[in-house]
Amino acid sequence: MSGLCHPASSVSEPEARSLSTCFQGHQILPLLPLPQALPWLLIPGPGWEAPASRSCIVPLVLRFAAPFLAHRSLLVVHFWAPWAPQCAQMNDVMAELAKEQPRVSFVKLEAEAVPEVSEKYEISSVPTFLFFKNSQKIDRLDGAHAPELTKKVQRHASSGSFPPSGNEHPREDLSLRLKKLTHAAPCMLFMKGTPQEPRCGFSKQMVEILNKHNIQFSSFDIFSDEEVRQGLKTYSNWPTYPQLYVSGELIGGLDVIKELEASDELDTICPKAPKLEERLKVLTNKASVMLFMKGNKQEAKCGFSKQILEILNSTGVEYETFDILEDEEVRQGLKTYSNWPTYPQLYVKGELVGGLDIVKELRDNGELLPVLKGEN
Repeated sequence: MSGLCHPASSVSEPEARSLSTCFQGHQILPLLPLPQALPWLLIPGPGWEAPASRSCIVPLVLRFAAPFLAHRSLLVVHFWAPWAPQCAQMNDVMAELAKEQPRVSFVKLEAEAVPEVSEKYEISSVPTFLFFKNSQKIDRLDGAHAPELTKKVQRHASSGSFPPSGNEHPREDLSLRLKKLTHAAPCMLFMKGTPQEPRCGFSKQMVEILNKHNIQFSSFDIFSDEEVRQGLKTYSNWPTYPQLYVSGELIGGLDVIKELEASDELDTICPKAPKLEERLKVLTNKASVMLFMKGNKQEAKCGFSKQILEILNSTGVEYETFDILEDEEVRQGLKTYSNWPTYPQLYVKGELVGGLDIVKELRDNGELLPVLKGEN
């Protein structure tokens, strides 16, 4: 393993052989110049074909790096892909965080090169970041969200395993965070998975009941944050999930919701969702210029959306976006609401302007800016 700078005495000979097999064709490089840094960057080499044992990569990274990471109890693993520009951006963010957080280790894994690892840790998109402490996964972050990545690294780096200045502050911070989360929407569901993809039968039943009663709710995936998952049990004195909150107050779990449904009390407790047409009217008027697209301002997810972003950015006019990939109801409903079958769709003061072709025509005719300013 020529890419490794030091031997790891705590790894047995069979483990070392297994590790060598797993890392065949890999290059392990430090994010910062030695000897200052020991956060490892893992890069699959060209033509590498891992055996079935490659599913042990992350556990073996943790074991092999143990002698070097004794003072670094937080490990951040970035599942990335070379074809995704947002991953390259997040690599730069990670490099900066490595400089700011000398006690945190950062690892990069090409997700498609290690499918068993990606499947084990349920990596469905890139970039995805997993957080480990003491060889246990404690948190994850899906997507290219640099501010959120920074917050999570700072929070986990300052809590728990490092020598802290005092243990009371993390508990106070968690309690405040849980209070904010339970008040994040009038009706909040803490569940396993998402409403679109529940990851346990109880959560699935809860979502079905709320949807059947047309109840408007937001959700939090407890699998995405182990600190919240464990902390909320104590905060609410309720040991299981899902948990439903209204105005920050715990209503209960699935059995309680079923009882409320049976007694016709559920509709009086939980806020109703607005009708779709009313919701679409609010959304199209959310900003003076609203763009409904695939992706967002920072990351377009189709060529047409990317082109219309470039045109709008060239005008200097302020606008807001809505990612239709995040809400199937809006995605389908807006087609009927606007009588326009494709995306992107551009609205000015709640009125449909059109799609990419219309916007191009307006630009070429010199009419786009007056339309965006509501002068035409």
